[in-house]
Amino acid sequence: MARLTLRPLGTPLEGLLSPDDASARRDHMQALDQALQEKITTVKAGWGEKYVDRVHEKGKLTTAERLEALLDEDSPWLSLNTLVNWGRTFEGSKRQAPGAGVWTGLGRVEGRWVVVVANDNTVASGAWWPLTPEKIERAQQVAERLRLPVVYLVDCSGLFLPEQSRSFSGLTGAGHIFTKNARLAAAGVPQLAGVFGDCIAGGGYMPIISDRVVMTEQAYMVIAGAALIKGAKSQHLTSLDIGGPEVHVHQSGCADVRVPDDPTALRLLREEVAKLPGSAVDFYRHGATPEPPAHPPHELSALFPSDPRETYSIEEVLARLVDGSLFHEVLAHTGREMITGVARIDGLWVGLIANRQGIIEEPGRGRRAGGVLYREGIAKISTFARACNEDGIPLVWLQDISGFDIGVQAEQYGLLGYGSNLIYANSTVSVPVFTVLLRKASGAGYYAMSGLPYEPVLQLATPLSRLAVMEGRTLAIAAFNSKLDDDFEIKTTDPAERAEIEAGMAQTAARIEADMDPVRAASTMDTDEIVPLANLRDWLVALVQSAWQSMGYRRTKNPRIWSLHDLAVLAPPLPTEASPRAEATVDDDGALRSPAVGTFTPTVGGLVQPGQVFGHLQRAGGTVALVAPPNATGVPTDVVPAGQWVEYGAPLLRLAAGAEGIAFTTGPAEVASDAPEGTTVVRAETDGAFYARAEPSKPPFVSEGDSVAINTTLGLVEVMKTFTPVKSPVAGRVVKVVASDGAAVSQGDALVWIEPAD
Repeated sequence: MARLTLRPLGTPLEGLLSPDDASARRDHMQALDQALQEKITTVKAGWGEKYVDRVHEKGKLTTAERLEALLDEDSPWLSLNTLVNWGRTFEGSKRQAPGAGVWTGLGRVEGRWVVVVANDNTVASGAWWPLTPEKIERAQQVAERLRLPVVYLVDCSGLFLPEQSRSFSGLTGAGHIFTKNARLAAAGVPQLAGVFGDCIAGGGYMPIISDRVVMTEQAYMVIAGAALIKGAKSQHLTSLDIGGPEVHVHQSGCADVRVPDDPTALRLLREEVAKLPGSAVDFYRHGATPEPPAHPPHELSALFPSDPRETYSIEEVLARLVDGSLFHEVLAHTGREMITGVARIDGLWVGLIANRQGIIEEPGRGRRAGGVLYREGIAKISTFARACNEDGIPLVWLQDISGFDIGVQAEQYGLLGYGSNLIYANSTVSVPVFTVLLRKASGAGYYAMSGLPYEPVLQLATPLSRLAVMEGRTLAIAAFNSKLDDDFEIKTTDPAERAEIEAGMAQTAARIEADMDPVRAASTMDTDEIVPLANLRDWLVALVQSAWQSMGYRRTKNPRIWSLHDLAVLAPPLPTEASPRAEATVDDDGALRSPAVGTFTPTVGGLVQPGQVFGHLQRAGGTVALVAPPNATGVPTDVVPAGQWVEYGAPLLRLAAGAEGIAFTTGPAEVASDAPEGTTVVRAETDGAFYARAEPSKPPFVSEGDSVAINTTLGLVEVMKTFTPVKSPVAGRVVKVVASDGAAVSQGDALVWIEPAD
């Protein structure tokens, strides 16, 4: 009970993709990463060198220089909400407000993770713009959830007054920053403030509740500045006279320490952080040594197809995120469209929940598209999330979801009720939760997978993220549904009307596609940060460390007594393919019978073919993989439920003809082919539509006579708008592309003939 079995995940990249495919995907990601970095560089530059020079002329450091002096030399800077207000213009300003005029993020000070809030003194003297308060409050919320110290680097001239109506009032207006100050104090979260210059009105209030307030000789904190007082009371004073360090350190007591300059203030803040309790991270590793993944994290840039409709292996993603590429899967026998389990990241335990892509074999249900939530998957992730919450294990959700299953059967299964159960679990969880939008984040599935409305500590996006209710093409079909036939084709035969409808659908789809841009989401704070895929492991290391740094504020059970051990007993993980095998017997009526006694777990739901593993028996001596005999082919029905004890000779399932016209047979199961002798026939793994090219305007993936490498993409098979690549199993020459572009294919149909290379 004290240990969980961690199994290796992943395959070397060269075993997954051909060199050409890997290179094309890297190039695509590099272009996206470069475009993102250019925007981040623009934000970091503030209002430019002219304003940097102005700061230096006053004898002060810029915000970037203050951060460099505050953080440990080896500390990363995890900037949050960097692109807030990207592309927005404001009344009364000829310039935009990069990053809303404030830097927020996480970094290490004296070996401890802290949250930093720093006004950008090169942007309107650190003024608060629309969304500046919300950005500060979001950082404060992160600190409160993780109990991380907060360091404020205050240099703020107050509200940008021409836009005051959009940042002054409302539930999350500027005043809510001070509510957060108070709640952090009430929760026992240390707050330290360095005051470096203008701190007018709200800027003056922000540091006051902090446990330590350090002021430089150029700093002042005032309810109203000198200009306003001159106008109201005809008094000729400077802001330093009104609220400088002479007043607040020596008279009012609103500040603690007076220092000559920025570097001294920052050194003092570091010394104050050093007095706090150290990190508990090493204690919570429970003796484990951090190790990198066995497969390099930078390979994530090559794993994701450039077409968001194409599938990939989530196991390969996990293999490039977790320590040693080792993973313990939980509840593996059901809800196969979801993967749940625990692993270590930097030696620290974390629970992981992710969507599988492609065509999934669900025991007892058949084949169905991944990236969709079905009843079994919803129940599975609800149960797993509750177990992690009970055990005190932080959770990471990896989203790539199209939404919930729909239709008559989905409603009969009560998906609304199961979904509500999941909503309750996500809304009441107390452990730190981090959500990553790997790619699609669509519809109610985005909510169900702990999207931002369910208040994860942080939600990260990638340059591939697509956040929306539905994809552009799908929404265009819904918007113009009355003008389309049952196959979603335009009904009218009038050329002018057809052109108008086509243009309208294209315009709608294009607008939705633009709205799905992750930069758009980041600009409006619909996501917290966009992270390049190659950097995702580094971010998770930092976040998981932050989740385990503080102690005593939440339940943390030692791994020996986790609830997850109970789940492992009740639903043991599926065995590996290395398990011993036993061949079942088949009756004339299609019943597959058990060759031994044990607890049965089915593993397929689609077509059963000779030699295929269709289930496992858990026995006292271990696990046995059950194999279909050579004279059995058919669609499984009457499948024995998972976890049921069966005797020798007991019927496990019955093979029957399927709706697709697959006939049950007890004769030899050979697929006829007229391919030349020695040719490798690449066949469809599932029913669907075959596409020989990515888009109608693009060239085919392969043509007759082309040379291909192992794992070269030969085409795509579409099922429910999900495209699964067809890969070449051998290196050689394409003899013939058998299936025509757009043709309906059945499982086992020949798609491409390849002559293997010598």
